[in-house]
Amino acid sequence: MGVVNFKLTKVYKLAFEQAMEVFSVTTSFPKEERYSLIDQVRRSSRSVCTNLAEAYRKKIYPANFILKITDCDAENSETGVWLDFSLTCNYLTLEQHILFISRNEEIGKLLSHMRNNPGKY
Repeated sequence: MGVVNFKLTKVYKLAFEQAMEVFSVTTSFPKEERYSLIDQVRRSSRSVCTNLAEAYRKKIYPANFILKITDCDAENSETGVWLDFSLTCNYLTLEQHILFISRNEEIGKLLSHMRNNPGKY
């Protein structure tokens, strides 16, 4: 049958943690990045969690569940690119970037497993 409450999954917990840490670190980014980099990285990181919530509401339709998990993975990948820009623009330290990207990759692996094994979730 799988997990009933998506908030109890490891992937949700990691994605939520990622989104909250992205929010926290971006408060120190330059104001001129407000409507580009800051808004984009916050939006994409939060979208992983929101798409996961939608996926669990569509579990009765396996194809829709897989589609929403794919959306989660796409948003997670987008977040990684914004984090790369943040590093290159010197808004993140190398250590921060390594932590973010490591978590980003773990989230991606978990989402890939969900997409390939929807019945387990």
